[in-house]
Amino acid sequence: MRLSTRIGLAVGLTVPLLVLASGWLLLNLVARDLHREEDNHLRRRAAAVLPDARALLRATAADRRRAADTRERLLYSAALDVGVRVVAADATFSGGPQPSASVALPARAAGPVTVRQAGRSWRALSRPIAADTVSGTLWVFQPDTADRTQLQLVRRRVVMTALLAAPLSGLLAWGIATGATGPLRRLGRRTAGLDPRTSTTRLRHEPTGVTEVDELAATLRTVLARYDEQAARTAEALETARSFSAAASHELRTPLMSMGTNLDILVAHPGLPEPDRTEVVTDLRHEHARLLGLLVMLRELGRGDLVEAEAFRTVDVAEAADAAVAEARRRDPDAWITLRAEPGPTVHGWEPGLRLLLDNLLANALAHGRDPQGRACVTVGVRSAGNEVVITVDDRGPGVPAEARGRIFERFRRGPGSAGSGLGLTLVAQQAALHRGSVTVADGPAGAGARFEVRLPRAGGALPDRRDWLIGTAGANRSQRSHKEGP
Repeated sequence: MRLSTRIGLAVGLTVPLLVLASGWLLLNLVARDLHREEDNHLRRRAAAVLPDARALLRATAADRRRAADTRERLLYSAALDVGVRVVAADATFSGGPQPSASVALPARAAGPVTVRQAGRSWRALSRPIAADTVSGTLWVFQPDTADRTQLQLVRRRVVMTALLAAPLSGLLAWGIATGATGPLRRLGRRTAGLDPRTSTTRLRHEPTGVTEVDELAATLRTVLARYDEQAARTAEALETARSFSAAASHELRTPLMSMGTNLDILVAHPGLPEPDRTEVVTDLRHEHARLLGLLVMLRELGRGDLVEAEAFRTVDVAEAADAAVAEARRRDPDAWITLRAEPGPTVHGWEPGLRLLLDNLLANALAHGRDPQGRACVTVGVRSAGNEVVITVDDRGPGVPAEARGRIFERFRRGPGSAGSGLGLTLVAQQAALHRGSVTVADGPAGAGARFEVRLPRAGGALPDRRDWLIGTAGANRSQRSHKEGP
C-alpha cells in the first residue's frame, strides 16, 4: 500500500473520530447550559409564586373558601409555563405540567433535581412555606426537553459532519500526501535502476527542500559509497590472497625442491659417508630456516596489506625501538648495538607494524652491515624533527651502491650471497608508506656503511588507497612512490 494511501486512510479515520469526540464534548456543554437556563427559570418562577402559595395556605387554614379559591387561581396564573404543587399537612394543590402524585419526590430539593415518570422527565425545585400558623412545601416543575430538541439537533449535526468529514478529509489528505511524496517516488525511480554489481553509475540527487527525502538520498549515497569501498577492499583482499599464493608457490618451489633432492640423497644412500651426510643435513636445515622465514615474511606482508585504520593508536617510538634493540641483542649477543633515542617522540601508528619496521631494519644491519673483520656495530637513533619522528639505523658494512638503492625495497630482491627471504626491506617500505612516511638509504655518517632513515609524521593520516606489496613484480616500489606523491 502506498504511503499516500496510508496517510489518506489514517486521516479519513482520525478526523471523524475527532469530530465525534468534539461533538460529544459540545453536547455535554450545550446540555449543561440548557439545564442551567431551565434551573434559573425555575428559580425565578418559584420566587414569583411563593407569596401566592403562602396566601393560599393561610386562607385554607382560616377556612375561607372563597379567598382560598381566589388565591389558587392567582397562584396558577403567576406560574405561567411551569407546574405548581403546594403540599401542606392537610391539603395539596397542584396545577400545570408535572408528574403524577404517585411519583415520589425528594423530602427536600434546595436545588433543581430531575424527576422521571413513564419515559418523561421534569426538572423540579422545592421551596419551604412558613407562615404564622401554617407551613408546607412549594414544588415547581418544568418539562426537561433539552435532550429532545436542541440536543437532538446538535447530535444530528455532529453525526452528519463526521460522515462528511471521513471521505473529504481522506481525499484531501491523499491528494496532499501524493504531492508531498512526489520527491520520494522520483528518488525511488532513480535508485531502482542502480545495480552496484554491474554498473558504476551512482545516485545523483538534487536537493528537494524536503528534509526527509534529502536525508534519505544522502543515506543512500553513503550506503553505495560504503558498498564500493567494501567491494574494493574485498577485491584487493582477493588479489592479495591470489598474489600471496602465487608468490608463496614461486618462492617456496626452490627450497622445497632442494630439500626434496637432499632427502632423496639420504634415502637413496643410507651408507653415505659422515662428512657428506653432515653437509646434506646442514643444507636441509638451511633450506628449512629459509622456508620458515619466507612464510613469516609473507604473512607479515599480508597483515600490512589488510590492516584497518581502527588498529592505529598513539605509539611511543622510543619504547618500540628499545624493545626492538633488546630483542636484537638477545638474538645476536656478540653484536654491538647502540640506542640513541630522545624521550617521548610519539606517532599515530600501528604498533605491530612499527615493531616489524624496526626489527627488519636491525636484522638487515646485522646481516649485511658487518665490517671487514665480521663485527656488527649498529647504531639506532630516534629523534623529533618538527612534525616528524626520524628513525635511523647505521651500520659499518660495505654500504649500498647508489645504483642499487632504488631497488633494494622491491619484493624478493636479495643481495649477493644473501640467505634471507628478500622481503625484509619490502616490509620496511610497506610499513613506512602505511604510516604515511618514507624510507631512504644513504651512506653512513662517516662515509662508511649504510644509513637507513625512516621519517614518520606524528599525526599520521589516511591509509594509502592501494596497498599492493604482494601484487605484481614491483609492488613495493609502486606503493611507495604513490604514497610519496600524496593522495
